[in-house]
Amino acid sequence: MKRRNLFIGLIAVVVALGVGIAFFLFNREIGKHSEERIHRHASAALPGHEGHAVGSPPSAPAAAPEEQMSEAPTVEIPTDKQQLLGVKTVAVSYSPLRRTLRTVGRVEYDERRLATINTKIEGWIERLYVDYKGKYVRKGDPLVAIYSPELLATQKELLNALNWSRKVKTSGLDKMVVNDSSALLDAARQRLKLWDISDKQIQKIEETGTPIKTMTIFSPVNGYVVEKTAIRGGRVMPGEKLFDLADLSSVWILADVYEQDISFISVDQPAVIALDSFPGKTFTSRIDYVYPTLAGDTRTMKIRLSIPNPGEKLKPQMFAKIEIRIELGRKLVIPDDAVIDTGKRQVAYVDKGDGHFEPREIVSGIRADGMREIVAGLKEGEKVAVSAAFLIDSEAQLKGVKPLAGHQH
Repeated sequence: MKRRNLFIGLIAVVVALGVGIAFFLFNREIGKHSEERIHRHASAALPGHEGHAVGSPPSAPAAAPEEQMSEAPTVEIPTDKQQLLGVKTVAVSYSPLRRTLRTVGRVEYDERRLATINTKIEGWIERLYVDYKGKYVRKGDPLVAIYSPELLATQKELLNALNWSRKVKTSGLDKMVVNDSSALLDAARQRLKLWDISDKQIQKIEETGTPIKTMTIFSPVNGYVVEKTAIRGGRVMPGEKLFDLADLSSVWILADVYEQDISFISVDQPAVIALDSFPGKTFTSRIDYVYPTLAGDTRTMKIRLSIPNPGEKLKPQMFAKIEIRIELGRKLVIPDDAVIDTGKRQVAYVDKGDGHFEPREIVSGIRADGMREIVAGLKEGEKVAVSAAFLIDSEAQLKGVKPLAGHQH
């Protein structure tokens, strides 16, 4: 009996506990719905909340632009360590960029001052006035005397025509005959002129009445004999070269420019020339011609400089050292030492202050005389590490600090 009463009591306790729990949960659910209704009505009364769905929380405010951008990574180099490493910085600035292109060349004949001596008649060399290469001759000096049977026959024709013309003029014959004799005389004279017989020589033939046995060829220019094929007693044919003469009062210097430097070269650029034959002395000139072709084996292009040669001290085939100074205008530049070139990209370390350096990916342009043009990545006034930059880069690599991809400056 006692056990039964105890069992009934336990059941009653469990039932009461269950009813209490259910009542508690019911009241909490009612309170939750009441709070939602109150919040919904309050939200509807506030401006700027008309578009929110029922039961959904309002959208979070947009982040500030500074929060949206990723913070640029930096590597910290304490001041005492900077002094130990010898770190120095320089400001990015606009500066006139000059490039000095150095190359080598050689002295050559000025082709505009070369002359070839030949003959227009067939004959034999009877006398040779210039008998060795290198001899200097002046304009009007005799070079060679040629005996030509054809030339001798033409001179006799000239004398016959001259005699006939004189007789016709004094004989009182028809005017047409007189004109014909004059025309024949003029034709004989013209034929001798075409063979380079001078008016003075023709006049001498007519005055003496005696043909010249040999025709003397005179030098048309001042210059040195650089080529000689004429030999005493040798036979010559029309157009055959006898001598080459070169005037050395002005010479050319031909130099080679590598393919990567061609875009910097133009006519009229100044150049300074030095030769080992004249230590301590320099010559100035300007580029007067840029050759239109490239040598396939050396990948070089030729340029030409003209230079006066008073005293003819400059000799063909002398070697010359040439400096061409090229003005490239004002550019945004930093020293070459400030750039770390990895092969895939170029990096400069920007001093952010308090011992922090930011690795900045840059785009560089022209390099000249230890400076490098900055196309993108840096702004005027920013300071970059110029000395020991590679040590800063090593520190950054150890700490895993790399330029921020796509970071804008």
